Amino acid sequence: MALNLATFRTRSLTAVIFVVIMLAGLFGGKYLFFLLFSFIHFGCWFEYQQLVSKIDPDYQHISSFHRFAIMIAGWCLMLNFTSDEFLLFGLRFHALGWFVGLPILLIFPIVELLFTRNIELKNIGYSLLGIVYISLSLGLFTELYARVFRLPAPNEFFSVNGPFLPMVLIGSLWINDTMAYIVGSMIGKTPFSKISPKKTWEGTIGGAVLAVIVVAAIMYFIQNQKFSWVWPSVAAIAAVTGTAGDLLESKLKRMANVKDSGTIMPGHGGFLDRFDSLLIATPFVWLFLRLTEYWSAN
Repeated sequence: MALNLATFRTRSLTAVIFVVIMLAGLFGGKYLFFLLFSFIHFGCWFEYQQLVSKIDPDYQHISSFHRFAIMIAGWCLMLNFTSDEFLLFGLRFHALGWFVGLPILLIFPIVELLFTRNIELKNIGYSLLGIVYISLSLGLFTELYARVFRLPAPNEFFSVNGPFLPMVLIGSLWINDTMAYIVGSMIGKTPFSKISPKKTWEGTIGGAVLAVIVVAAIMYFIQNQKFSWVWPSVAAIAAVTGTAGDLLESKLKRMANVKDSGTIMPGHGGFLDRFDSLLIATPFVWLFLRLTEYWSAN
């Protein structure tokens, strides 16, 4: 197939801008980090509601209050995963999350009863799934940045916070995606799933194995040639669950009969297209790190 230079230039430029924005958000300080991922949170929510509305037209009839209140409630959940260092006019972000989120939770059922003629429990269920899928996941990702994790290394422990863990997770996903594409393009023959016909078993396995090797090697040198099993484990978990996240979003798009979840990034689709892997991988990586902390301390 001939290379479309116009499409290639568009995709390349978008990819460069995307990487620059992500790196700025990760390394530009805690407030820029939270601002970026708050923007991503609302972008993912907007596209999620659009997809669900196409999958089940009944969801189109939710009230405007429902539509926006559930997004804000999810954002308040994100606020609760910040640390004491996140302040707004002297007020801690997680306290702000309670002050804003709790009234929404109290008012929500009252408004639904007063202004919605026929309350559909399934529509509330779709919104609650969005809370878990998007808001909880990005909240846990925020904690990877905000919380100090004490993790084991050979004969010692080391503490990390800030952009380190989020970058390892995102880097693992990027390496896995890139290697899976390269390996799949070179030797891929066996289809991996009907949901995503372009994926192959060879590419999927090759991407995961190479992600583990590359991340382990990078972290080995960053940590002064000390091998820690934590990092290849994070890469392996990210590769497997990130692939599952990609398939889940592909399934949602197929059910909604759309090619992309949005058009915010020309040539690359929308927010969910870019962060589908991260949304599913984050809870599993977070759980692994917390359990590693617990087991290492006892």
